[in-house]
Amino acid sequence: MPYAYDAQNIFARILRGEIPNKTVLETAHTLAFHDIQPQAPVHVLVIPKGAYVSYDHFASEATDAEIVDFNRTVAEVCRMTGVHLGSGEGFRAITNAGAHGVQEVPHYHLHILGGRPLGRMLARSES
Repeated sequence: MPYAYDAQNIFARILRGEIPNKTVLETAHTLAFHDIQPQAPVHVLVIPKGAYVSYDHFASEATDAEIVDFNRTVAEVCRMTGVHLGSGEGFRAITNAGAHGVQEVPHYHLHILGGRPLGRMLARSES
C-alpha cells in the first residue's frame, strides 16, 4: 500500500502532544511550528492534522476543508514570519516525498524557509 501511515512518526507524536513543539500557528486542520534544526532564519514546518504521508496523498484524499485550511495556514505563516511577498523578500516552500525525495518523516509536511537568499535549489546533474 503506497500510503501506509506510521502513527508513531515524530509529527504524529507532536500532534498527540507527546513531543513539545514551538507552535507558530494552529488551526482546526493544520499545525505550523518552528523546525528544531533550522536551515534558514525562518524555517517553519506546516503539517496537516490528518494522517497523510505525502503531498500527493494529501491532495488526493484530504477533504476540501483540510486542503483550504492547510493552504490558508501556509499563507498566514508566511505573513506572520515576514517572508511573504507583500512585505518580505520571498521564501522557498519544499516538500519531500519517498526515497527519491529524501523524505525523512512519513507525514506530509511543508517547509517554509526564508529570511536570507537561499541559493539554487538543485544543482544540475549530468544524466
